[in-house]
Amino acid sequence: MASTVSFTPPLALASLSGEADADWARAGAEYAGAAFLGGIALDGESRAAARELVERERTEFLPEEPLAFIDRELEALAETPIQPAFNVRSATAEPIAEAARVCRDRDAYLEINAHCRQDELCAVGCGETLLRDGERLAGYVDRAAETGATVGVKVRAEVPGVELPELARGLEAAGADFVHVDAMDTESVIADVVDATDLFVIANNGVRDDETVHEYVEYGADAVSVGRPSDNPVVLERVRDAVERRMGLEASR
Repeated sequence: MASTVSFTPPLALASLSGEADADWARAGAEYAGAAFLGGIALDGESRAAARELVERERTEFLPEEPLAFIDRELEALAETPIQPAFNVRSATAEPIAEAARVCRDRDAYLEINAHCRQDELCAVGCGETLLRDGERLAGYVDRAAETGATVGVKVRAEVPGVELPELARGLEAAGADFVHVDAMDTESVIADVVDATDLFVIANNGVRDDETVHEYVEYGADAVSVGRPSDNPVVLERVRDAVERRMGLEASR
Protein backbone atom coordinates (compact mmCIF):
# COMPACT_ATOMS: atom_id res chain seq x y z
CA MET A 1 0.00 0.00 0.00
CA ALA A 2 1.39 3.40 -0.97
CA SER A 3 2.38 5.86 1.76
CA THR A 4 -0.06 8.61 2.69
CA VAL A 5 2.77 11.04 3.58
CA SER A 6 2.60 14.28 1.64
CA PHE A 7 3.64 17.92 2.03
CA THR A 8 3.81 20.86 -0.35
CA PRO A 9 6.21 21.98 -1.55
CA PRO A 10 8.03 18.63 -1.23
CA LEU A 11 10.95 20.30 0.52
CA ALA A 12 11.73 19.55 4.17
CA LEU A 13 13.95 21.19 6.74
CA ALA A 14 16.12 18.42 8.22
CA SER A 15 16.73 18.21 11.97
CA LEU A 16 19.82 19.81 13.49
CA SER A 17 20.50 18.73 17.05
CA GLY A 18 20.06 21.59 19.48
CA GLU A 19 19.00 24.02 16.77
CA ALA A 20 15.88 22.70 15.03
CA ASP A 21 13.09 24.07 17.22
CA ALA A 22 9.75 25.75 16.59
CA ASP A 23 11.32 29.15 15.91
CA TRP A 24 13.63 27.56 13.33
CA ALA A 25 10.68 25.81 11.65
CA ARG A 26 8.62 28.97 11.63
CA ALA A 27 11.44 30.90 9.97
CA GLY A 28 11.61 28.30 7.16
CA ALA A 29 7.88 27.90 6.63
CA GLU A 30 7.88 30.36 3.72
CA TYR A 31 10.02 27.93 1.75
CA ALA A 32 9.44 24.39 3.01
CA GLY A 33 6.48 22.06 3.29
CA ALA A 34 7.76 20.13 6.32
CA ALA A 35 10.14 20.65 9.23
CA PHE A 36 11.84 17.89 11.21
CA LEU A 37 12.50 19.27 14.67
CA GLY A 38 15.06 17.74 17.03
CA GLY A 39 16.81 15.44 17.30
CA ILE A 40 16.05 14.90 20.92
CA ALA A 41 17.21 12.16 23.27
CA LEU A 42 14.34 10.51 25.11
CA ASP A 43 15.57 7.91 27.60
CA GLY A 44 18.24 7.89 30.29
CA GLU A 45 20.98 6.33 28.20
CA SER A 46 20.52 8.57 25.18
CA ARG A 47 20.26 11.66 27.41
CA ALA A 48 23.50 10.72 29.17
CA ALA A 49 25.15 10.42 25.77
CA ALA A 50 23.74 13.81 24.75
CA ARG A 51 25.21 15.37 27.89
CA GLU A 52 28.60 13.96 26.91
CA LEU A 53 28.19 15.61 23.51
CA VAL A 54 27.47 18.95 25.17
CA GLU A 55 30.62 18.57 27.28
CA ARG A 56 32.65 18.52 24.08
CA GLU A 57 30.83 21.60 22.85
CA ARG A 58 28.23 20.11 20.56
CA THR A 59 24.72 21.53 20.63
CA GLU A 60 21.92 19.36 22.03
CA PHE A 61 18.39 19.76 23.31
CA LEU A 62 18.39 18.62 26.95
CA PRO A 63 15.10 19.78 28.51
CA GLU A 64 14.15 18.30 31.86
CA GLU A 65 11.09 16.61 30.34
CA PRO A 66 11.66 15.56 26.69
CA LEU A 67 8.05 14.61 25.97
CA ALA A 68 6.76 17.89 27.37
CA PHE A 69 9.34 19.69 25.24
CA ILE A 70 8.12 17.90 22.10
CA ASP A 71 4.54 18.81 22.93
CA ARG A 72 5.37 22.48 23.58
CA GLU A 73 7.36 22.85 20.40
CA LEU A 74 4.62 21.26 18.29
CA GLU A 75 1.95 23.38 19.98
CA ALA A 76 3.97 26.47 19.08
CA LEU A 77 3.66 25.48 15.40
CA ALA A 78 -0.11 24.95 15.47
CA GLU A 79 -0.78 28.06 13.39
CA THR A 80 2.27 27.76 11.14
CA PRO A 81 1.63 26.50 7.58
CA ILE A 82 4.16 23.68 7.68
CA GLN A 83 3.95 19.93 8.35
CA PRO A 84 5.79 19.35 11.63
CA ALA A 85 7.80 16.25 12.50
CA PHE A 86 10.08 15.30 15.38
CA ASN A 87 13.34 13.38 15.14
CA VAL A 88 13.92 11.27 18.27
CA ARG A 89 16.66 9.07 19.70
CA SER A 90 16.31 6.35 22.30
CA ALA A 91 18.13 3.21 23.41
CA THR A 92 14.78 1.68 24.42
CA ALA A 93 11.43 1.29 22.67
CA GLU A 94 8.82 2.61 25.10
CA PRO A 95 9.92 6.28 25.03
CA ILE A 96 9.62 6.18 21.24
CA ALA A 97 6.03 4.98 21.54
CA GLU A 98 5.32 7.75 24.05
CA ALA A 99 6.79 10.37 21.71
CA ALA A 100 4.73 8.90 18.87
CA ARG A 101 1.54 9.50 20.86
CA VAL A 102 2.50 13.14 21.38
CA CYS A 103 3.21 13.54 17.65
CA ARG A 104 -0.04 11.78 16.73
CA ASP A 105 -2.07 14.14 18.92
CA ARG A 106 -0.35 17.15 17.36
CA ASP A 107 -0.76 15.89 13.75
CA ALA A 108 3.01 15.63 13.48
CA TYR A 109 5.20 12.91 12.02
CA LEU A 110 7.57 10.92 14.21
CA GLU A 111 11.06 10.26 12.83
CA ILE A 112 13.23 7.62 14.50
CA ASN A 113 16.90 8.54 14.31
CA ALA A 114 19.02 5.73 12.86
CA HIS A 115 21.38 8.29 11.39
CA CYS A 116 23.54 10.04 13.98
CA ARG A 117 27.10 8.70 13.99
CA GLN A 118 28.44 10.38 17.13
CA ASP A 119 30.41 7.84 19.16
CA GLU A 120 28.60 8.58 22.41
CA LEU A 121 25.18 7.86 20.93
CA CYS A 122 26.31 4.81 19.00
CA ALA A 123 27.85 3.38 22.19
CA VAL A 124 24.43 3.21 23.86
CA GLY A 125 22.71 1.71 20.80
CA CYS A 126 21.25 4.84 19.22
CA GLY A 127 21.67 6.45 15.84
CA GLU A 128 23.66 4.69 13.14
CA THR A 129 24.04 1.59 15.33
CA LEU A 130 20.39 0.79 14.64
CA LEU A 131 21.14 0.33 10.94
CA ARG A 132 23.08 -2.80 11.83
CA ASP A 133 20.27 -4.05 14.07
CA GLY A 134 17.35 -4.00 11.67
CA GLU A 135 15.21 -6.21 13.87
CA ARG A 136 15.44 -3.82 16.82
CA LEU A 137 14.85 -0.81 14.56
CA ALA A 138 11.80 -2.49 13.02
CA GLY A 139 10.56 -3.12 16.55
CA TYR A 140 10.83 0.59 17.31
CA VAL A 141 8.85 1.34 14.17
CA ASP A 142 6.22 -1.22 15.08
CA ARG A 143 5.75 0.19 18.60
CA ALA A 144 5.46 3.73 17.25
CA ALA A 145 3.11 2.80 14.40
CA GLU A 146 0.78 0.98 16.80
CA THR A 147 -0.10 4.38 18.30
CA GLY A 148 -1.58 5.55 15.01
CA ALA A 149 1.21 8.08 14.42
CA THR A 150 2.76 8.65 11.02
CA VAL A 151 6.20 7.09 11.47
CA GLY A 152 9.44 7.19 9.52
CA VAL A 153 13.16 6.64 9.95
CA LYS A 154 16.20 8.80 9.18
CA VAL A 155 18.95 6.57 7.75
CA ARG A 156 22.42 6.96 6.33
CA ALA A 157 24.00 5.42 3.24
CA GLU A 158 27.52 4.00 3.03
CA VAL A 159 27.42 2.13 6.35
CA PRO A 160 29.44 -1.09 5.85
CA GLY A 161 27.31 -4.21 5.91
CA VAL A 162 24.01 -2.32 5.63
CA GLU A 163 21.86 -2.70 2.51
CA LEU A 164 19.42 0.19 2.67
CA PRO A 165 16.84 -1.23 0.22
CA GLU A 166 16.56 -4.43 2.26
CA LEU A 167 16.43 -2.45 5.51
CA ALA A 168 13.73 -0.17 4.08
CA ARG A 169 11.59 -3.16 3.13
CA GLY A 170 11.73 -4.34 6.72
CA LEU A 171 10.79 -0.91 8.03
CA GLU A 172 7.86 -0.73 5.64
CA ALA A 173 6.65 -4.15 6.80
CA ALA A 174 6.88 -2.92 10.41
CA GLY A 175 4.60 0.05 9.66
CA ALA A 176 6.84 2.88 8.50
CA ASP A 177 5.30 5.49 6.23
CA PHE A 178 8.47 7.25 5.06
CA VAL A 179 12.24 6.98 5.00
CA HIS A 180 14.57 9.98 5.10
CA VAL A 181 17.82 9.03 3.40
CA ASP A 182 21.14 10.79 3.89
CA ALA A 183 22.65 9.60 0.63
CA MET A 184 26.20 10.67 1.56
CA ASP A 185 28.17 10.42 -1.73
CA THR A 186 25.99 7.65 -3.19
CA GLU A 187 23.05 9.60 -4.58
CA SER A 188 21.87 6.62 -6.61
CA VAL A 189 20.90 4.81 -3.40
CA ILE A 190 17.71 6.86 -3.56
CA ALA A 191 16.64 4.96 -6.68
CA ASP A 192 17.42 1.66 -4.98
CA VAL A 193 15.19 2.50 -2.01
CA VAL A 194 12.44 3.88 -4.25
CA ASP A 195 12.44 0.68 -6.30
CA ALA A 196 12.41 -1.54 -3.22
CA THR A 197 9.43 -0.03 -1.36
CA ASP A 198 6.29 2.08 -1.52
CA LEU A 199 7.60 4.33 1.23
CA PHE A 200 7.62 8.10 0.80
CA VAL A 201 11.33 8.77 0.18
CA ILE A 202 12.96 12.02 1.29
CA ALA A 203 16.44 12.57 -0.17
CA ASN A 204 19.02 14.37 1.95
CA ASN A 205 22.65 15.47 1.58
CA GLY A 206 24.04 18.29 -0.48
CA VAL A 207 20.67 19.73 -1.54
CA ARG A 208 21.60 23.28 -2.45
CA ASP A 209 20.45 24.16 -5.98
CA ASP A 210 18.68 23.12 -9.16
CA GLU A 211 21.36 20.59 -10.11
CA THR A 212 21.19 18.66 -6.84
CA VAL A 213 17.39 18.74 -6.74
CA HIS A 214 17.24 17.50 -10.33
CA GLU A 215 19.53 14.57 -9.55
CA TYR A 216 17.40 13.37 -6.64
CA VAL A 217 14.17 13.84 -8.59
CA GLU A 218 15.63 11.76 -11.43
CA TYR A 219 16.34 9.01 -8.91
CA GLY A 220 12.67 9.06 -7.89
CA ALA A 221 12.69 10.97 -4.59
CA ASP A 222 9.27 12.12 -3.40
CA ALA A 223 10.83 15.08 -1.58
CA VAL A 224 14.22 16.54 -0.71
CA SER A 225 15.51 18.04 2.52
CA VAL A 226 18.00 20.74 3.45
CA GLY A 227 20.15 20.29 6.55
CA ARG A 228 22.91 22.70 7.53
CA PRO A 229 21.72 25.64 5.37
CA SER A 230 18.13 25.26 6.64
CA ASP A 231 18.41 28.65 8.34
CA ASN A 232 19.67 30.35 5.18
CA PRO A 233 16.79 31.97 3.24
CA VAL A 234 18.89 32.40 0.11
CA VAL A 235 19.55 28.66 -0.12
CA LEU A 236 15.98 27.77 0.84
CA GLU A 237 14.47 30.03 -1.80
CA ARG A 238 16.79 28.61 -4.45
CA VAL A 239 15.94 25.01 -3.48
CA ARG A 240 12.21 25.72 -3.23
CA ASP A 241 12.21 27.21 -6.72
CA ALA A 242 14.12 24.19 -8.03
CA VAL A 243 11.69 21.78 -6.36
CA GLU A 244 8.70 23.56 -7.84
CA ARG A 245 10.30 23.60 -11.26
CA ARG A 246 11.52 20.00 -11.21
CA MET A 247 8.38 18.54 -9.65
CA GLY A 248 5.92 20.52 -11.74
CA LEU A 249 4.64 22.69 -8.91
CA GLU A 250 5.08 26.12 -10.42
CA ALA A 251 1.43 26.93 -9.77
CA SER A 252 1.43 25.67 -6.17
CA ARG A 253 2.30 28.97 -4.51
